[in-house]
Amino acid sequence: MPLTVLSGPSGVGKGTVVEAVRRRHPDVWVSVSVTTRPARPREVPGAAYHFLDDAQFSAMIERRELLEWAEFAGYRYGTPYDPVREVLAAGRPALLEIDLQGARQVRAALPQAQLVFLTSPSWAELRRRLTGRGTEPAAVIAARLDRARVELAARREFDVEVCNDDAGRAAEELVELVRNPRQRLG
Repeated sequence: MPLTVLSGPSGVGKGTVVEAVRRRHPDVWVSVSVTTRPARPREVPGAAYHFLDDAQFSAMIERRELLEWAEFAGYRYGTPYDPVREVLAAGRPALLEIDLQGARQVRAALPQAQLVFLTSPSWAELRRRLTGRGTEPAAVIAARLDRARVELAARREFDVEVCNDDAGRAAEELVELVRNPRQRLG
């Protein structure tokens, strides 16, 4: 069973959809990324992310322990490789939630991976979701909106697109894709 990668613009609801997958389908393994950013309110270390300092993250890069990694808004994010290898070797359904740069790195490292692009119903809705969080300064939100435009332009690089108009429905569609991957077109 190939790895499935979920990506899409910041604010599209990747975390919400993945949480619905975790609750409804505990058999689907979801990778926990590492990051150098501080935890947001209600984020539990080891559940949403493993929170590291810059030196720890740099050491993981040097030891080639990350399948992919990226920097955004002054923080680094990455996927530890060993847990991914173990789950894939066991034949379990596996899901990564990462950004566009990371998805491209996974495609290069694991060409058989299925890339799923999560969208919002509209640009206005994406903007509302980003500003409605209330957890980030205006400059970070502006950077995320700029990056969202770039990420939306790259949607054709993905194998499948899922619209997050309802998190539960999107989670069910994603689980179906994880369990029954679609062949890559082209």
